[in-house]
Amino acid sequence: MLFRSRVINIGSLPLGGNLPVRVQSMTNTDTLDTAASVAQCIRIIEAGGELVRLTAQGVREAENLLNIRNGLRAAGFDTPLCADIHFNPAAAQLAAAIVEKVRINPGNYADKRASFIRQELTAAEYSSELARIRERLLPLIKICKDHGTVVRIGVNHGSLSDRIMTRYGNTPEGMAVSAVEFLKIFRDEGFNDLVVSMKSSDTRVMVESNRRLVSMMMMEGMDYPVHLGITEAGEGDDGRIISAAGIGALLAEGIGDTVRVSLSEAPEREIPVAREIIRFIGGDAGRIINPCSAPVATPAPTTPSTAPTSLVPPTPSATPPTLSPPPTPSAALPSPLAPPAPSATPTSATSPTPSAVPSPEAAEQPVWQGRYMPVVVTETDGKFSDENGRTPVGKIVTFRAEDICLEIPGMQGTFNNPKNPNNPNDQSNPNIPADGGPIILNPVFSEDDPVRLRTDAAALLGRYFIARSVQGLCISNRGAVQGSILRDLSFSILQATEARITRTRYISCPTCGRTKFNLEEAVQKVKAATSHLTGMKIAVMGCIVNGPGEMAGADYGYVGAGEGKVHIYRGTDPVLKNVPEAEALSRLLELIEKDQASR
Repeated sequence: MLFRSRVINIGSLPLGGNLPVRVQSMTNTDTLDTAASVAQCIRIIEAGGELVRLTAQGVREAENLLNIRNGLRAAGFDTPLCADIHFNPAAAQLAAAIVEKVRINPGNYADKRASFIRQELTAAEYSSELARIRERLLPLIKICKDHGTVVRIGVNHGSLSDRIMTRYGNTPEGMAVSAVEFLKIFRDEGFNDLVVSMKSSDTRVMVESNRRLVSMMMMEGMDYPVHLGITEAGEGDDGRIISAAGIGALLAEGIGDTVRVSLSEAPEREIPVAREIIRFIGGDAGRIINPCSAPVATPAPTTPSTAPTSLVPPTPSATPPTLSPPPTPSAALPSPLAPPAPSATPTSATSPTPSAVPSPEAAEQPVWQGRYMPVVVTETDGKFSDENGRTPVGKIVTFRAEDICLEIPGMQGTFNNPKNPNNPNDQSNPNIPADGGPIILNPVFSEDDPVRLRTDAAALLGRYFIARSVQGLCISNRGAVQGSILRDLSFSILQATEARITRTRYISCPTCGRTKFNLEEAVQKVKAATSHLTGMKIAVMGCIVNGPGEMAGADYGYVGAGEGKVHIYRGTDPVLKNVPEAEALSRLLELIEKDQASR
């Protein structure tokens, strides 16, 4: 059944229903610095942002939102503002009387944030806790009613409360339950100006939690608009590709009314990326008018959704099979969507020399859900070859990139074109084998801009690899972009969906006013020093609000702890605290080397 949200108004901005998908970003200035915050808000708005979020970690920051709002209005901008609240109901109540929207996190608003301590509750005790949360929310609800302020219930993977973690684990189900509990409280009080979000740095968790949320809302008779984003996506091409893969998968299914791409870069650089994802899925009007008929069936999450036997922190990623990584990706051509510092001009070479990865025909080839691990296939003069230069095993399904919802056996959805409602079935369904044999997708693009191609390909293909329904990928392009760029892009999409890990995965937040060091510079330094650690997950976070829980699954973490200080984490354990920033990178490397030597 198609989910269609209600329309709400965030100040002068209508959101939801059949309206275009809205685009937003968040400042990373100090909210107490009025001039800097106003200037950055204007840059975001002029880049195309329709809503701007600012952190309000304390009462002083919440109070200063009035000066920022007045500064924007004096400059001629009526763009709505959103206050981002963690831990502090008093700040939320102050902000709600000033800005048009307030975001609260159920994991740390009126409920104890996860400390990974088991909190066994009887049914009566659980109900009592919900009643206590309701009482804590009532003042905020009244203020928002009085001022016409919208509330976003924003749940983040890894920052669930101990109460939710004990009963549901750190799972998509727990995330959805956490949100719906809060939504019910607001609805019962007659307040329905609500937006809801499920965010994770893991594309599969983000997609599954949003699907569960929508399913639960429909069962409860709710139709609140949904905000989409991959949190801590990182920077550069990887941050753009992982964001497009997760956001594009849900938009194609008709889920999502507003989008934020969270990059560890200047926030105004997020806007063109978000707009391109929306344009590719919904067309120039940005409306998802003919989505896939039903959500793709996602495999059950690794962590059981039933009550866990013990409360444990998120599990760091397992060591993947040893694989030869692809060559260093070529840099993108200059574009508003491009990362800040391209290193070279892409080439238009012929097909690259295949890497020494076993072919599907090799007996030692690792399996993926009982089938061959996804392979990267290249096309030269109409001939296809896998990574060993051999003819690949399986059915190569060639289709136009414009056909967003390709029907695959075992997946739900239709083969149609959401951007062409007058003729949605404008291409016959390719002859896809129904016998469960290996399927290699071969989307054909006609694109001259490598940056746009990366974004579009990830937005198109993410859903199939998140669902683990196909076994290979060959990206073809009839435009100027050729050669190694296409092959590198294929590896990046497999990496973004964790279908196949061939290099280090970085989780890094987009920074905000809570960050006390140059996070963008820190990310680049950590990446440069650790990129050889294939298959490892390393998180670089601006503050303790986004760690340890929200870097769920990371093997190691580099987390801002204050002015010039960094905590170094192994998993969720802060093994080194308050390390001077000048020493932090070397201490991280020492820890990793020590751990590897002891294995």
